[in-house]
Amino acid sequence: MEVREQELSERFGLEKVRRKLALIEAALYVAGRPLDLKTLGSVINSRSKRKIKMLTGALMKEFENRNTALEIIELEDERFVMQLKAEYTPRVRRLAIRPLLTVGPLKTLSYIAYRQPVSQTRVIDVRGHHAYNHLKQLEELGLIHRERIGRTKVIETTEFFADYFSLSHDMRTMKKQLKSIFGEFAKPES
Repeated sequence: MEVREQELSERFGLEKVRRKLALIEAALYVAGRPLDLKTLGSVINSRSKRKIKMLTGALMKEFENRNTALEIIELEDERFVMQLKAEYTPRVRRLAIRPLLTVGPLKTLSYIAYRQPVSQTRVIDVRGHHAYNHLKQLEELGLIHRERIGRTKVIETTEFFADYFSLSHDMRTMKKQLKSIFGEFAKPES
């Protein structure tokens, strides 16, 4: 038994710990997006950040030891997400039931995410007039927000965008993550 899990078991009882680990796992699975400590705490009826973090850490370790296609990772701001390991994504992506976005809006969103803050005029120049519909769809999904500054609109991604795609809320870090992701997709499959 892992030291962390053993400590938890001694303090809170093995059956209770197992139940709480299962509830955290279920919450991360069902949400399909990063969850913060407060949200995870509400699922296991605990306000103790230390306890929630210990339980989530134990679950992360358990997933590492299982050696499966899924992983639980900790993002910044003490948020956790269950996701498919990157090496499995290219092989199973086509099996996803319904993508959030089709290729056109996804390309527009990618451009905005990487270039943000970016003017709407610039997006239309680069992506074409069909991008007006993309912008409307992206805004309705809560992935971007547009703000009028003078005579132009400036577009940025939202916190929901960062959470949905498991990216940092910090703009610099997000852009580094996107650069890494875009680089991975540019590599040929072996």
